[in-house]
Amino acid sequence: MRHLLTPRAILLASALAIAPAAWAETPADTLVVAHTIDDIISLDPAQSFEFSGNDVNQNTYDRLVDFDPMDMEAGFKPSLAESWEVSEDGLSITFRMREGVKFHSGNPVRAEDAAWSLQRAVQLNLTPAFILTQFGFTADNVEDKITFDDTSLTLHLDKPYAPSFVLNCLTANVASVVDKETVMANAGDDLGNTWLSNNAAGSGPYTLTAWRPNEAVQLAAFEEYWQGAPTMKRVIVRNVQESSAQRLLLEQGDIDVARNLSPTDVDSIASVEGVKIQDEPRGRILYMGLNQKDPVLSNPAVIEAMKHLVDYDGIAGSFLKGMFVPHQSFLPSGYLGALDDNPWTYDVEKAKKLIDDAGMSGKTIVTKVRDLREYTDVAQALQASMAQAGLTLEIQQMTGAQVLDAYRAREVPVFIGEWGPDYSDPNTNAATFAFNPDNSDEAKATGLLAWRNAYAVPQAMNEATLAATLEQDAEKRAQMYIDIQKQYQAEAPIVPLFQRIEPTGLRENVQNWNSGRSVASVMYRQVTKGE
Repeated sequence: MRHLLTPRAILLASALAIAPAAWAETPADTLVVAHTIDDIISLDPAQSFEFSGNDVNQNTYDRLVDFDPMDMEAGFKPSLAESWEVSEDGLSITFRMREGVKFHSGNPVRAEDAAWSLQRAVQLNLTPAFILTQFGFTADNVEDKITFDDTSLTLHLDKPYAPSFVLNCLTANVASVVDKETVMANAGDDLGNTWLSNNAAGSGPYTLTAWRPNEAVQLAAFEEYWQGAPTMKRVIVRNVQESSAQRLLLEQGDIDVARNLSPTDVDSIASVEGVKIQDEPRGRILYMGLNQKDPVLSNPAVIEAMKHLVDYDGIAGSFLKGMFVPHQSFLPSGYLGALDDNPWTYDVEKAKKLIDDAGMSGKTIVTKVRDLREYTDVAQALQASMAQAGLTLEIQQMTGAQVLDAYRAREVPVFIGEWGPDYSDPNTNAATFAFNPDNSDEAKATGLLAWRNAYAVPQAMNEATLAATLEQDAEKRAQMYIDIQKQYQAEAPIVPLFQRIEPTGLRENVQNWNSGRSVASVMYRQVTKGE
């Protein structure tokens, strides 16, 4: 893999080599963040589908519509598209491009770039492409279905979708607008995928100046950004795995932000002078996927038993305290149609009887889990309760990238991890947890959690999920999602467990921090540092 070798990269390497005590405090114009970023596989918006990669792209690219980090409750707003118009039949949406916007290269942002970016994502057909292809776009037809002129581009849809559904999808990172001229100047026969995996070609508030896998990312403010240059001239994100290390760095003033603090470290830091904790609800669902290729996990009795082997309240009240709350439906709280019912209780005796009656006692099952504390702790708690019920859970710890590769190849029997929404519409989760029209290995529908877990979603649920995207009445649409979730809870082998609450440790002078709430990734352009 080729990496950036720029003067700023050398500066970053030097900065990372300095012993923590040498920092005293971070520079006034630099934001230093400690975070686990070992899950980055690619920085190409057409490919990136990991939390940390999306964090980078959120800040280096713009999209046609986006969120205002200072007014998240308002929902999506115009961005590179200053306005849009829906046709009378609902089958097309035309976006008028904002004038005077520049890419980091100095090239103007054109309707052609925006159209090409969407076409390119569809043609590459990598993991996040489903966010766009669900509107009927294919590699063969996308150049006819996404058209442009000098000032605007038009999406020609295959169905009259709810406009909010389409616009919410365009806030996703796969819809980032890429500098066509710069990318094609560095492209082989892959539409620039190899080059963009390690570089950026956007118009966002920050430029990518260095990325050292498993070590750090560095961003520099784009002084000609159309919404105004960010106050923080540099952002350095350091890969710091241990919560205790993040806490110590924050207390010493060596970093400004700690994003992966354990409940114990949150409690410890709460009374430290010069430091504050900001709790922020996220849309991420911690869930347990039971791969239906496994002969034990595909047994309905075992599926039901596994739902009763999680100590929901005990886990949320101990090692996940302040990080997650029990949540047993696939739509996060705050989304249209979210279901707040939690029907499963921790009941080892009930689970043991189900397992015994099914003749499954004594079986061994494997989980491949990312070596992140909260995931491994949940796996170990599940291991203990499964043992009481007559099942053995073998835990294999791996890096985030290793687990994701195996999971997307349908090779993880029990998956414990998180799913983050791709856009702020309920279909973002319904279309991955409760939709899988082709369960064959050949489908390679890696963007669908149902497919990754070999869950053959019932046809009625597939149809209900599709129908909900077309319903124009908000109340009716919300009820449709509630009905889908109730059916899902009754039978699905992918089990929502908790919803994340992110406690972020901040130096007291850091203001306007925004992790993206439940609908986006972290945003840096509005962050300031006071005295």
